[in-house]
Order: sequence, then structure tokens, then C-alpha cells
Amino acid sequence: MPTATDPKVLEEHRWPAVVALLAALTLYALLPSSFLPGLRYAVIATGLVALVPLIAINPVRFQRQTVWSRRLSLGQILLLVVANQVALVQLIDQLINANVTNARVLLLSALQVWVTNVIVFALMYWEIDRGGPVARSGGGSGRTHRPSLRFPQEETPPVPNWRPEFLDYLFTSVWTSTAFSPTEAMPLAHRVKLLMAIESVSGLVVFALVVGRSMNLL
Repeated sequence: MPTATDPKVLEEHRWPAVVALLAALTLYALLPSSFLPGLRYAVIATGLVALVPLIAINPVRFQRQTVWSRRLSLGQILLLVVANQVALVQLIDQLINANVTNARVLLLSALQVWVTNVIVFALMYWEIDRGGPVARSGGGSGRTHRPSLRFPQEETPPVPNWRPEFLDYLFTSVWTSTAFSPTEAMPLAHRVKLLMAIESVSGLVVFALVVGRSMNLL
């Protein structure tokens, strides 16, 4: 793995992940009021509050990491993953029992839940693969973390000084939610395989219910 002292290596930029996180929080906030408003606003507030110290420690690029910042970052994303799965369960219940009038609103909500799912799982892959963005740049504790995902750029012959960044994980998440299987990056760690399985099943359920409901509305 390239080190931070290598002149060809530049630490990953923070803002693509921040924009994605804010987009996920916004989509989650815009769900209909019937989607557990108390829980939603608590999750949104927690996510925004946690973002402040994380930006403070690495305002532009990922150069530093502490034990508390690592735990806070992982906890923030895990909270969003769990919260969106709760919204998915409620969406399933409402889509099954909805009448024609509010089904149209719920179909839009299904799109919001699906897009949020893509973003939060991308953030989770990005956070756990090889110890996170700081460790991938050669920072952190100096430990070498085993990859949880293997990308085509790492196949023989590997691309010199290449390392995955947030957009690579977002692309992987999009394909996992649409093809319902890994198509580019291959999961190596059990935890990533489990996450991909959850994301694929969630995407399949949303698509199946949306198609079924859409047919009823025609």
C-alpha cells in the first residue's frame, strides 16, 4: 500500500462523502410525516451533530484519525443504515396496505428510501474497507488493514498507486442495489458480504413492491 510520504499519493478529499451524507439525510428528512417523525428527526440531528467534529479533525482531506473519530464516524453511518432499514420496513407495510390515493406518495417515498439505501451502504463500504479513508492513504496507526473489497484496478497488472475512493464505493453500491449482486468490486470479508446481501435484498423488495403497486395504479 502506498504511504503518505509517497509524492504520488494525495489523501482522499472529504467533501464527496460529506455531500453524499447530507443528501442521504435530506432524503430521509423528506419522507412523509407518517414515517416515524420523532425517530427521523433524532437520527438527522445526531448525524449532523456528529459531522461537526469529524469535519473539524479532517476539514479538507483525510490526514488524521483518532480512536474516537473512527468510532464516531462508524457509528454515524451505522445509525443511518439501521434507520433506513426501519423506514424500509414501514414502507413495505404502507405499500401493502395503501389505498390508491396515498399509494402515489408512497411510490415516491420508495424512491427516496432506495436512493438513501444506496448512499448509506456506499458510506459503510467506504468506512470499513482497509480501515477507512485515513488508513487507505497511509495515515492512522500505521497498521496494514486487509482489503474487504477487491477492485478491477488491483488485478494483475495493478494500476500503480491506485486506491479506492468514495465514488468507487458509491458505484459498487449502485450496482449492488440494481443488479442484486456484486458486479465490479468483489467482497472478500464476511461483514461486507453480509452488508451486500442486506442491500441486495432491500433493493429487490423495493423494486418488487413498486412494480406491483404501479400495476395496481394503472
